[in-house]
Amino acid sequence: AAARGSGRVMAALGGYRCIECSREAAELYRDYQRGVLRISICKSCQKPVDKYIEYDPVIILINAVLCKAQAYRHILFNTKINIHGKLYIFCLLCEAYLRWLQLQDSSRSTDPDDLIRYAKEWDFYRMFGIASLEQTSFLVGIFITLWWMRPEMLKTKSDFILLLKALLLSSYGKLLLIPAVIWEHDYTPLCLAFIKVFVLISNSQAIRGTFLL
Repeated sequence: AAARGSGRVMAALGGYRCIECSREAAELYRDYQRGVLRISICKSCQKPVDKYIEYDPVIILINAVLCKAQAYRHILFNTKINIHGKLYIFCLLCEAYLRWLQLQDSSRSTDPDDLIRYAKEWDFYRMFGIASLEQTSFLVGIFITLWWMRPEMLKTKSDFILLLKALLLSSYGKLLLIPAVIWEHDYTPLCLAFIKVFVLISNSQAIRGTFLL
């Protein structure tokens, strides 16, 4: 029922894409009334335009975690999800918290003085600023690299916006930074390295899913 509702909303907005070949499609499914639905077939690749409209959101999430390009196309093109900005801010907060926590571990103080607490609070804001600057530099680097190597991919403003949304959405792996810190153990540095690799793989799959590379 949720998938059908999402599909009807998108039907009014338009802008469908086949999740297999990324070609534009007129509709995701055809409603024959009385609960009879038929998923549309892509005219280009002859495959279902979007099989995920009948999937449970949990299954879609699992497919996204598995870095399937089709799942990213479904989320980006065929749903009305608009959490990219909020997810980006939350990921930055997670990264800033991790940096701040490591900073506190290296300079522990039992002094309850208000000035110390105030300084620690500003340390968090500083870590957030550094994380934001690094993430922005990373995104700008990707834009410049793609624009230089594949200029046909970024011809319009909408192409840039779509790529930005894909990169922000695929950075959700940074949310794993918090559990890695909470369940701290001897292998935490290794876990953090794996998280960074996972985020990079997710970013590459999101770019591939968006522009069919």
